[in-house]
Amino acid sequence: MNSDYSDEEKCTQEQIDQVTEWIESVGYQPHLSQGVERTLIGAIGDDRGKAHLKSAAFLPGVEKVVPILKPYKLTGREFREHNTVIRVGDAAIGGGEYTVMAGPCSVESEEQMMESGYVVKKAGAKILRGGAFKPRTSPYSFQGMEEEGLKLLRKVGDKVGLPVVTEVMNTMDVDTVEQYTDILQIGARNVQNFSLLKKVGHCRKPILLKRGMSTTIEELLMSAEYILSEGNDQVILCERGIRTFETATRNTLDISAVPVLKELTHLPVIIDPSHATGHAKYVIPITRASVAAGADGAIIEVHPQPEKALVDGPQSLRPEEFYRLMDEVAILADAMRGIGRLS
Repeated sequence: MNSDYSDEEKCTQEQIDQVTEWIESVGYQPHLSQGVERTLIGAIGDDRGKAHLKSAAFLPGVEKVVPILKPYKLTGREFREHNTVIRVGDAAIGGGEYTVMAGPCSVESEEQMMESGYVVKKAGAKILRGGAFKPRTSPYSFQGMEEEGLKLLRKVGDKVGLPVVTEVMNTMDVDTVEQYTDILQIGARNVQNFSLLKKVGHCRKPILLKRGMSTTIEELLMSAEYILSEGNDQVILCERGIRTFETATRNTLDISAVPVLKELTHLPVIIDPSHATGHAKYVIPITRASVAAGADGAIIEVHPQPEKALVDGPQSLRPEEFYRLMDEVAILADAMRGIGRLS
């Protein structure tokens, strides 16, 4: 795959159209990225025909043709240097603020969701989370309220004034989930479900893509590539812990993945400290660490009564704990911005 770079001060819309039409004529799919200083046109397709793309250098308005060597093309900084900012409601994920998504792991009842929604809103989080479809290791465990859960999540989100995020597990459910939610989540178990990735690539809403338990950073970026290559460039990457030999926590949060991803990709990067640690007492310190590491936010489980939660109660914060976390995050985020201004 090659990328065509056109100097925006010199190229016209007609020239951009000519380049995109030419890319299609040689069997490639064009992807346009218009920045402040230049317009980039990516050519996505089979490497066997990449020799043809060199000829694009002779088209009017083209400054240069640059081959992208990494296997992920659209997700890498070679294609887009500036950070992608995803706007959902009042939240701007990737725009320099630390954005928190929070709520219970599973939608259980209207009362539980309404209380959770007000807690999340009061604390200052920007997005309400709640699972309607729950992937469980045991077939006998609670599997979620499904569409009824989606309706409750949407109702509460509208009531408290927050956009909502929930997981989609099946290609057949994508249209239904997109109807009720503002962000569609792809969970760790589906990070390489390529049929599902292609399907959500046609959605017009952002996708929250979680890293799998045994997924490398490159594999995570390749999964994101599936979504972007289908036309949806609104992808949020989530480090949620990987499986190691350690048993003290549920998973091992790879905090180093945050700066590595920030270097390799323009997509925003958040963490999931709840699933990473599996213990509420570790969620606050791990979240603090992610602020210092440069993460764009976190998705955190909060429940009004964790001891009564149907799913993942031990890793869910109580309201008073969540208020404390949000206070500490605000202090740390402000301090990190100060360090950035000094550097």
